[in-house]
Amino acid sequence: MAALDQIPGFDWCGIYRLEGNTLVLDAFVGAPTDHDRIPVGRGVCGTAVAEDRNQIVADVCELDNYLACSLATRSEIVVLIRKSGIVLGQIDIDSHTVGQFGPAEEEMLTDLAHLIAARWDS
Repeated sequence: MAALDQIPGFDWCGIYRLEGNTLVLDAFVGAPTDHDRIPVGRGVCGTAVAEDRNQIVADVCELDNYLACSLATRSEIVVLIRKSGIVLGQIDIDSHTVGQFGPAEEEMLTDLAHLIAARWDS
């Protein structure tokens, strides 16, 4: 997460692990958040698990279901970490810039998610 935090526009970087129907905050770099436990289906992180797909949100201000970790956050990307097709957790990146994330960031984070999954202790 510290290395991702060095990328311009990656203003909060964290990993949530899936425990039952709850995402639990693990390693992160950035401002502390009250959202250290997120139910599946809630917010961008919970929606990613509920829909079993990565999420790219260009402007979080346009979402009704958004859980604001910081008032400065404007865009977010969530990439699922899977092993043998099972969701283990996710990489969550927030940016203070609208439209910060797109296919290139998703591809890079998906590659990272594969590396993390290969080393994940179940």
